[in-house]
Amino acid sequence: MDTFTLSRLQFAANISFHILFPTITIALCWFLVFFRLRHTATQGTPAAQGWEQAYYFWTKVFALTFALGVVSGITMSFQFGTNWPGFMEHAGNIAGPLLGYEVLTAFFLEATFLGIMLFGRQRVSERMHLVATLMVALGTTLSAFWILSLNSWMQTPAGYEIIDGKFHAVDWLAIVFNPSFPYRLGHKLLASTLTAGFLIAGVSAWQLVKGAANDGTRRALRTAITAVAIAIPLQIFMGDLHGLNTLEHQPAKIAAIEGIWHTEKSAPLTLSGWPNEKDGRTDYALQIPHAASLILAHDINAELKGLNEFPGAHPPVAPVFWSFRVMVGMGLLMLAVAWTSAWLLHRHRTRDLATLPRALLYTLVGMTFSGWVATLAGWYVTEIGRQPYLVYGLFRTADAVAAHAPAMVAGTLAAYLTVYVLLLVAYVGVIKYMAEHPAVPAPATPGRGHAAPTAPTTPEEAAWKQ
Repeated sequence: MDTFTLSRLQFAANISFHILFPTITIALCWFLVFFRLRHTATQGTPAAQGWEQAYYFWTKVFALTFALGVVSGITMSFQFGTNWPGFMEHAGNIAGPLLGYEVLTAFFLEATFLGIMLFGRQRVSERMHLVATLMVALGTTLSAFWILSLNSWMQTPAGYEIIDGKFHAVDWLAIVFNPSFPYRLGHKLLASTLTAGFLIAGVSAWQLVKGAANDGTRRALRTAITAVAIAIPLQIFMGDLHGLNTLEHQPAKIAAIEGIWHTEKSAPLTLSGWPNEKDGRTDYALQIPHAASLILAHDINAELKGLNEFPGAHPPVAPVFWSFRVMVGMGLLMLAVAWTSAWLLHRHRTRDLATLPRALLYTLVGMTFSGWVATLAGWYVTEIGRQPYLVYGLFRTADAVAAHAPAMVAGTLAAYLTVYVLLLVAYVGVIKYMAEHPAVPAPATPGRGHAAPTAPTTPEEAAWKQ
């Protein structure tokens, strides 16, 4: 493979690994805020201990996930300079400030309060600890805001002018709030809610299966199932709005998603098939007449542009076509599992959750990382569907790649893939271990939350404390 293809694969590997972790932390921190609020509201009752247990366990999972997200994000950002210098050379006047805003408003906020959130439970007051958790949650959401603003601008550029081949900002409000940004942000936040919710539900179900559950496990499971049962229909609605926006601004992507080869009215919806790009058709297509026009444009007689309208300027069809179907299929499975689980939990509201049907518990365990599958599939639709452009319709991806030797890029790609596989195995293994051996939080002391002083056990500890 040539340098261009290898560089694309390397960036795809980096961003595929990185996106797994922010997709969890963006919403997981809001779950932690809820656990902390419930703990504060139920102080002095038996329920408070359960909410504290849920918060304590999932804070550790958040810390592990956050660390991997930060490290992999730094690695990914380096590639703008090492593999894709043309991007910053041409679009740096817009991309640079947006990335800088993320650091100034989001990363600094997270870094400031993360230490208090993780280690301040018995060192600051309950109110301050809750505020710290809230600030970290706001930071993760702000981070998503700026990153998705940049990505959306690359998909639907606005508020710019081009001088000597370089992009310059004319209207920052138009740049930040570009046409696809509201839909992409809403879609991502709901995707994170589903990813974190199914992670919590799956790990909690595993604890119930293994007999390692406590009251916090049960409360976390109910919270997660309620959240995903509400979020999945909202995500389907948001996906429909996002599709209408994409049809307006990126018709070539929609044509690839649906396998529409020629412009036609009342286009059929292709449920499955095998895109044949060489002959310009979908082999073995299973179709519903007129349904594509009805779903995509909300008009059964609407005309949809085909790939023939974009010669040499449309994405590869098969990856986009199949990624979209994986995403939608996983979304429908999430809907079925979430609503079935919510119904069964309602029936067991007065009983121990350990009596839930074993089939449900194992189903939830199997869905633990289902959000990752849907997220990656959706991300591939978004990014591959933008090709052959880096800034849609204006700047081609091939014009941004660095002229490295293919062997050098291939070697670093192999190294990245090896490290990422090992890290993923370690991540899942650590969560499994923590789930099966849940630690019990130390009891908080009244007042400002400071732990009672204990007598030092060694001369070194006494000197350190003094």
